[in-house]
Amino acid sequence: MQQRKLPLSGAVLKNMAYLSMFIDHFFASLFEVYIWRNWSDGQDVSGLLLIQTAGRAVGRIAFILFAFLLVEGFVYTHDRRRYILRLSLLAVLSELPFDLNFYGVGVYPAHQNIFFTLTDGMLVLSAWEWARGRIGALRAKEGDAGDGARHGKVWLYRLAQFGALLLGCGVAYFLQFDYCHMGVLLIFVFYILRDLPVSVKILPVACVMYFGDFSVNWLYNIRLWDGYYTAGELLRFSMSEMWGLAAFVPIALYNGSKGRQLPKKFYYAFYPVHLLFLFGLTFLLFGVTMTAVVYG
Repeated sequence: MQQRKLPLSGAVLKNMAYLSMFIDHFFASLFEVYIWRNWSDGQDVSGLLLIQTAGRAVGRIAFILFAFLLVEGFVYTHDRRRYILRLSLLAVLSELPFDLNFYGVGVYPAHQNIFFTLTDGMLVLSAWEWARGRIGALRAKEGDAGDGARHGKVWLYRLAQFGALLLGCGVAYFLQFDYCHMGVLLIFVFYILRDLPVSVKILPVACVMYFGDFSVNWLYNIRLWDGYYTAGELLRFSMSEMWGLAAFVPIALYNGSKGRQLPKKFYYAFYPVHLLFLFGLTFLLFGVTMTAVVYG
């Protein structure tokens, strides 16, 4: 019996990720200023807050799709070094637009954009693959003299794999990349579970999202917020990430093909350009930036 071909290509998933990201950033910046202006004028903003919550919920699917597509790109790209270089360059170039749009300042060291997280995840996967290749080469020689020494080297490479993962998570947390160590762990889980059915991936991804986000908030609560929030409140905050699980609907319909994509330059330019666009539009409409919300 002929298997029905699934309808969504990688291009469709990428376009969905970018669209949901734009929606999320719109409600997290321009609409946030709009709510602040209404609140400052003494108006009831409860309805606006509900609309914002819905918009941010739609935006939660963006990073899940980006993490999934990053792993696909990692597996199929012909030049991983070039891929990492492009991601890291985009991360650096996007930091000024990111800080301007979300914090209204040119430099905001307490939060770095998502492309730093994606670059970090790619480096972790590259280190993991390198160590796995060395383990495979050592195991191919089993049966020769010196098995004990090779067995010890296998364990060293295993430690290197998990060391790279821990280092990547630590860098993401201490440098405060977007999604912190949860983002790196999510990329890693998609990589480890890549060959398993979508139905099997949902629970591990949900656990990483929920408890990963909780751990980020818990650590920040101790380090930055002086224990202001209770554990129960932090757990409730983490529930907002669960909207991202809706990304598994298009992922389940992914057919594995690249599809007809827009020019590569469009995708790389979209991130910093749309942030600058939202920053400029916010100032044009309201005469203020996110500085008033963050510091006001």
